[in-house]
This record gives sequence, structure tokens and C-alpha cells, in this order.
Amino acid sequence: MLLVGLTGGIGSGKSEVTRRLAARGAVIVDADLIAREVVAPGTPGLAQVVEVFGPEVLTADGGLDRDAVAARVFGDSAARQRLNSIIHPLVGARSLELIAAAGEADPGAVVVNDVPLLVEAGLAGRYEVIVVVAADPETQLHRLVERRGMTENDARARIDAQAPLAEKLAIADLVINNDGDLEKLDAEVDRVWAQLRQRAVAPR
Repeated sequence: MLLVGLTGGIGSGKSEVTRRLAARGAVIVDADLIAREVVAPGTPGLAQVVEVFGPEVLTADGGLDRDAVAARVFGDSAARQRLNSIIHPLVGARSLELIAAAGEADPGAVVVNDVPLLVEAGLAGRYEVIVVVAADPETQLHRLVERRGMTENDARARIDAQAPLAEKLAIADLVINNDGDLEKLDAEVDRVWAQLRQRAVAPR
């Protein structure tokens, strides 16, 4: 089994890359999806978030109001750290369960861990290979404004809140460039996937 950490800035097209890797046979462990799972209604994770931030972070049907939480922690590093101290251990534990299951099912599996804040959280050491999806900041900005409907100021703030591309590239073993169209992206994913498969079966 090859353990891969995949990261990239907001608007870099990481979701497009993970879809393509999954279609080629990778097992995807998605930190964002798991982060939603661990604070679903009725979970201990949600109870901890409510205990720290109060019932005003709940929706009318008892789920987590992500916008309300985002408003509480954006620009407040202490609040963000409190939230992360709840979420990150839960996500980590669930990720390990999924990785173990993938390895049992297929010892030659390529397990791609989609971790948006891999650099920021200092998690590079957990993975055998780091893949970075790279896009120019202006490309990121355009995608966030055009495709997600953000204002330019909001988009820039979200980009600036993450580690700069140079920091991600500094820890990258493989880079997928995603400034072009989807056809070019397919070619980039094919190139990287071939290298991942090769590493997965190589003696280590």
C-alpha cells in the first residue's frame, strides 16, 4: 500500500484531481468529508463543538451550521484552534480506520489522503508521497469568483489565509499543474498516476 498526501490551495482544482484519481483506481480518504461526518447530528464531535461554541452554531434541525461556525472562527485564531483541537483528532482517527481497511482489501492500493491544510497542520511526515495540485493565485481567484460566486475580496482573503504555493511546493514529491483546461489536467493526472502505481508496487 502506498500512502499519499494530496494537497493544494482553495480553487486549485483539487476536487477535480481526486475525482480523476478515484476513476483510475485510487482509494480516496477525504479529510473534508470526514470532517463533516465526525460532527454529524448525534455524534460526540458535534456535542463537543456545541459545548465550546454554544447552541447558536446549530441549525433548526440540529445539524451544525457551518456558516455560523465559520463566522465565529474566521479571523479569530484562538477560536479556530479550539475548533481544530476538537475536529482534527476525530478526523485523524477516522482516516486511520479507512486507511487500514483499504490496505487489508488490497495490499497494493494507492491510498490518496485529500488534506487541504496538510502544510498548515504540519502533516507531511504522515505520508510516503506528497502530491501538490498547483495553480497560479490569479487562476485560483478567477475560479472562486466565477464558479463559487465569491466576491474578489472574500476570495483573496480565503487564498491568503492558506499557506502560499511556494510552501506547498517545497514539500512536494510530485506536482500536478492545473492552470489549463480539463484535457491538460487529465494528462497531468495520468502522468502522476503512473508514478504512484509504480511506487506502490516497488519494494520499500
